[in-house]
Amino acid sequence: MERVTLGVEKREKSGKGGARSLRRSGIIPAILYKAGNSLPVQLSGKELSRFVSRTAGEQVIVNLQFPDGTKQAIVKDYQVDPVMGNLLHVDFQEISATEAIRVMVHVAIKGEAIGVKRDKGVLQHGLREIEIECLPDKIPGHVDVDVTNMGLGQAIHVSDLKLGEGIKVLTDPDEVLATVIAVKEEVAAPEAAPVEIVEPEVIKKGKKEEEK
Repeated sequence: MERVTLGVEKREKSGKGGARSLRRSGIIPAILYKAGNSLPVQLSGKELSRFVSRTAGEQVIVNLQFPDGTKQAIVKDYQVDPVMGNLLHVDFQEISATEAIRVMVHVAIKGEAIGVKRDKGVLQHGLREIEIECLPDKIPGHVDVDVTNMGLGQAIHVSDLKLGEGIKVLTDPDEVLATVIAVKEEVAAPEAAPVEIVEPEVIKKGKKEEEK
């Protein structure tokens, strides 16, 4: 599993005002969690934004380099400004090399299914992430799901994954990761028969009136 080192310091400023002040100076506020405890920290905005952008969708062990030592962690969550796209905040979870941890891992679909390429079906994605439990050095960056041999009506479930020794899958084994479905052909509606317009019968009154 990939490892990255980031410089980090304890954060003194708190609250929304303190967070805004830090961001204006190019610093991103963050939280380091462990066993129910939390430690406010701060990191270089440029360095952290580059890291999050490069590793999005991947699980990466981060060496958080404090002035007085290093702590290992993984990214649990992060917030991005919905309008500007700027990184606002990051949550880290501290880990221990000897303690198993529960993490969410991204599912990556690989290949083109036979049912799509040959039979004109449609590949539908199921779960985008699964939860696993293992030691930190066993955490995969992501989980590959090869759909190349999938035909129409076939599906790949969580129970079909083979992640290797030491990795326990916690997600429901019956959950679907990918399936190939047939496309229903649209039946053309029959053309409506032309409506025959019947001219109203004209009552000839003129002759009767003359006879009178």
